[in-house]
Amino acid sequence: MVYYAGVDLGATNVRAAVATDDATTIGISRNGTPRGPTGIDVTEGVLRTLREACGDAGVAPEEIAAAGIGSIGPFDLAEGAVIDPANLPDSIDRIPLTGPIEKLIDSDEVHLHNDTAAGVIGERFHAARNPDDMVYITLSSGVGAGVCCDGEILAGWDGNVGEVGHCVIDPRGRLTCGCGHDGHWEAYCSGNGIPDFARLLADDDPTVSTELPLESPDFTAKDVFELAGEDELADYTIEQLAHWNAIGVTNVVQSFAPIVVSFGGAVALHNEALVVDPIRERVSGMLLNNVPEIRVTDHGDDVVLEGAIASALTEGTGDRQRMRS
Repeated sequence: MVYYAGVDLGATNVRAAVATDDATTIGISRNGTPRGPTGIDVTEGVLRTLREACGDAGVAPEEIAAAGIGSIGPFDLAEGAVIDPANLPDSIDRIPLTGPIEKLIDSDEVHLHNDTAAGVIGERFHAARNPDDMVYITLSSGVGAGVCCDGEILAGWDGNVGEVGHCVIDPRGRLTCGCGHDGHWEAYCSGNGIPDFARLLADDDPTVSTELPLESPDFTAKDVFELAGEDELADYTIEQLAHWNAIGVTNVVQSFAPIVVSFGGAVALHNEALVVDPIRERVSGMLLNNVPEIRVTDHGDDVVLEGAIASALTEGTGDRQRMRS
């Protein structure tokens, strides 16, 4: 029997799984992402989680033929490392991944992707038609996209293709993104950005009534969606989110012409009717080219991990025709 592994490194959690050659998961482990103090501590957390997944599967790490990694970025692909991750402590400057995992499993077949690229690999692998042109978009604490175009998973020279959350959707630049630049999609429509967007809309029109806890440090995007249909400002915020999301998705579709756009991330997964349905309704009237199928992933929070496993099985592509024999 040949075994394969997938790793999902996020800012909050690290997960690993071991699968057989038909993509059946036989072992899994989940842990919190170490907060440092150094990147090596995060690497050790990843290796520990992968060892635990191997133990759960009853497989020695050296029996793993190939591994896929879906990770937060940005990357130094030459080193196979994450560099200066935005959502981890500043003391974490580099997180080596590819080399340490290669050493653990005694194989140089380790494929490193950003998390959204792993998402599109997983979506492609599990899709009924295994399409060569599709996009996976995450609407979560951030916004990003994984792109498969003409059967190729786009990575770019540095592995950082797909940072569409940092495309400018508002040329007025009224909100500043967490990256420090103005007008980015992520500043308006991410889970981290929605509270500031609601505050901005409230400042624009103080006559709009609301029960949202705008001044509370604990105010979150979840509060906005929970008051949908009951609160004037919450409803107006959701309507404006639909406007900006439709612009962002239209730009992605016009750029890559996917057949399928699949959504994941907590904002989309927990609020499909309020977030994804309005995108479906608006995008069709904004496109020059083909209107894609717009759907929500069937894999929930596991889509990146599923993609990492699929990457290991298919030489980093998600293409079932390239499954290892």
